[in-house]
Amino acid sequence: MQIILKERLDNLGDIGEVVSVKPGYARNYLIPKGLAYAATPGNLKRIERERAQYEKRTAAERAEARQRAAVIEATSVTFSARAGEEGKLFGSITAADIAEKMAEQGIVIDRRQIVLDEPLKALGVFSVPVKLHADVRPEIKVWVIKEE
Repeated sequence: MQIILKERLDNLGDIGEVVSVKPGYARNYLIPKGLAYAATPGNLKRIERERAQYEKRTAAERAEARQRAAVIEATSVTFSARAGEEGKLFGSITAADIAEKMAEQGIVIDRRQIVLDEPLKALGVFSVPVKLHADVRPEIKVWVIKEE
């Protein structure tokens, strides 16, 4: 069955693409959830209008994300933590901790936007990426120093 995607789906495609899926998947999941339309001539015209609106909105979001990225790139946060002889921390520094320190500096970032595979557990300087937009990923400098 041919359908037109209303939203970006990782395994299928991007907004406005016409893709083939099994009829049951389309009828029972994609169309009822509002993720796709049936590929009819009327819906093809409709999705073109929606795609234009989406591209306009995405361009505005990307521009805003680039402005925020410039501010984030220029910022660094410093954590003072207790550490052992070899530079390993007794605790760890998480994405929530980084978001909280950034908020203290007036930059509001959701902790889920901070891409940290595992908490920081050592002394040093780390570059931590932030996912603001699909195309915009600035990095925060995180300094972890030994508490005296």
